Amino acid sequence: MAAPPNFEEGQSTYRPPRFNGQYYGWWKTRMHDFITAEDLELWDVICDGPFIPTKTIDEYNRISACQSAKEIWEALQIAPEGKTQVKQSKIDMLTTEYELFKMKDDESIQDMHTCFTSIINELHSLGEIIPRNKLLRKILSVLHSS
Repeated sequence: MAAPPNFEEGQSTYRPPRFNGQYYGWWKTRMHDFITAEDLELWDVICDGPFIPTKTIDEYNRISACQSAKEIWEALQIAPEGKTQVKQSKIDMLTTEYELFKMKDDESIQDMHTCFTSIINELHSLGEIIPRNKLLRKILSVLHSS
């Protein structure tokens, strides 16, 4: 789950992160953290007049009938994460990328770790969590002997 290279808004504890149509996994995590930091129970509260954070008319149409903030959140997640079959395909593709991951000959350890972390974070945002000890073994196995 890579962070956006140039994010403009939402870099405050007073404003929620802005979703610009890219880096959904990053935004989803930041939005969840923002809401739960305000009030742990707020995440589950049903709102009478929910704020509708849409970017396009298609998004608005998809959520306009929702009755709560939680329903809106769930409806907005469907497009970027996809339905169950699409989501599973993404998990399978990222799992294969994780399993075949190798450090390139001309790659620094920092660059390798950034690529590796990106794969792991994307898997995590889709609900696929790899145990820490397995991650450490994988990192150690791909390092060059030098």
